[in-house]
Parts: sequence; structure tokens; C-alpha cells
Amino acid sequence: MKLALGPLLYYWPRQQVFDFYEAIASAPVDIVYLGETVCARRHELRVQDWADIAKKLVAAGKQAVLGTQTLIESESDLKTLRRVIDETGYLTEANDMGAVRLLSAEKRPFVAGPFLNIFNSATLGLMAKLGATRWVMPVEMSAEALRDLQANRPAGLETEVFAYGRLPLAFSARCFTARHFNLQKDDCQFKCLEFPDGLLIKTREGEEFLTLNGIQTQSSKVYSLIGEVGALRELGVDVLRISPQSSHTAELIDIFRARLTGTLDVPAARSRMAALEVAAPCNGFWYGKPGLDLIAA
Repeated sequence: MKLALGPLLYYWPRQQVFDFYEAIASAPVDIVYLGETVCARRHELRVQDWADIAKKLVAAGKQAVLGTQTLIESESDLKTLRRVIDETGYLTEANDMGAVRLLSAEKRPFVAGPFLNIFNSATLGLMAKLGATRWVMPVEMSAEALRDLQANRPAGLETEVFAYGRLPLAFSARCFTARHFNLQKDDCQFKCLEFPDGLLIKTREGEEFLTLNGIQTQSSKVYSLIGEVGALRELGVDVLRISPQSSHTAELIDIFRARLTGTLDVPAARSRMAALEVAAPCNGFWYGKPGLDLIAA
């Protein structure tokens, strides 16, 4: 089973991004997803910058994958999408059907991202016919539902599961971070830069509820399948995805790697992770329960 680092979902200053991936180059991760997948207004890095980072990661022995924006809203978004596909030359993660159409038309292999919402074997088969060589399970899918899809998975198609990080739950044409500051989306003043792990919101009762990340809504808790590595292996999952956070990402990768190699048991892994997580863990979706639940493995 391989480890992947998912795309950076937050908006960090340019130098912080370069420093982050400089450290990742020596981390025990097999695949690194790159690119801006959340908001078109985030311009600290351009497509060429992401391609330059990809080149360095490939030289370090990683597979680099360039992700496409999830919500395409304008002609400029389409131009960026075409640049990611046409100019970088790296494997692409398609996060909307427009990207799938372009990649399929050019007979390019691609990763079917989690936001394509593949929930049945017919859709999975269609993606494979269009050129998908790997698919990423939607974050809300349960282990039982995955079992059914794995039983009918097209030959040669890899399965990747989001195994760690705040869950990317939804996207909107509106920017909730901007609205939080009573700003228009087009004049957001790049407030996301002030929240390297998103803006936590609470209910009126003071309970942590969700995390705002620009146009993306995330869970408040951190989804963690560190206790389910054995079950994931039994299901034939090929890749586990860890989502970047602003601190301790490399240490979290180390812990997952130790679980994969069997050099760390679950209680020890959870104990080490407790000091590194930005929020309490959850894993409810995996068990078909509310996502914020934490079920003992």
C-alpha cells in the first residue's frame, strides 16, 4: 500500500509553500498531489510554480500529480484548467467533469478525484473507460459501500482513500470566509491567508461545527483512519491519502508509514498523533455513521 499527500487545500504564503514541499521531498510518501484545487483567487503560486515543485519532487523519487480546480466558474478558470493539462505534462487529478472530458479527448490517463462523487460501479467503470488509472473514494463513503465497488473494480484501476485530515465536505460559488468578514467574494482581501488551517466556526452552544476555507466547507474534526489500516489493506485499497496541515505533516506521514510497515501498533500511533493533530479525530463516515463520530476499531 502506498502513501499519498493530497493537494494543499489552504492558502499559505508563497515561501511557506515552497518550504513545505522542500521538507516533503525527504518524507516517506510515494505520491504528492499539487496545484490549486479550491479557489481561483489564490495566486501566490501559478501553474508553472507548481510544475517546478513537481519537477523537484519527481527528482526526489515521488510521483507528482497536478490537480484541477473543483469548481470551474469562468473562462479564466478554463484557461488555467487547460494549462494544467496541456503544459505541465504530469499525471492529472480531475476534480470536475470538464477536466475528465478534456483528458479523455486527449486520451490522457488521469486520477478520478474525490469530488467526482463516484458512488457506484457503473460510474467507476465509465471513469476507467475514459482513462482513469486511479480513483479516489468520496470522503462520505463507508467501508461497506467501498467493499461493493472493490468487488467490481475494473482491472488495473487503483483505489485511493482519504485517510487523514479535515474532510473537504462541500464547495460553493460563494465565499464564506469573505462573508464572515462582511466582504464581497471579489474583494476578499485574501483573508484565507490568515487561517493556515481554515477558520473554525462554532454553534451557538459553543460546539465546534465546521471549518471555513474560502469557498470550501470542511469538517471541524480531523478524519483519521489510522486505526483502520488493516481493514483498508483487506479491502484491497492501493493508496492512503494524507491531507496537508500547517504543522507536523511530515511527522504524521511518518506515523502512517510505520503503521503500513507494521513497526507501530494502533494505540502507540494514536498516542503519537494526539499531540500533532489540529483538532479531535473522527471516523464516522467509514462506519456508516455521522462523520463527526469516533468509532473504536
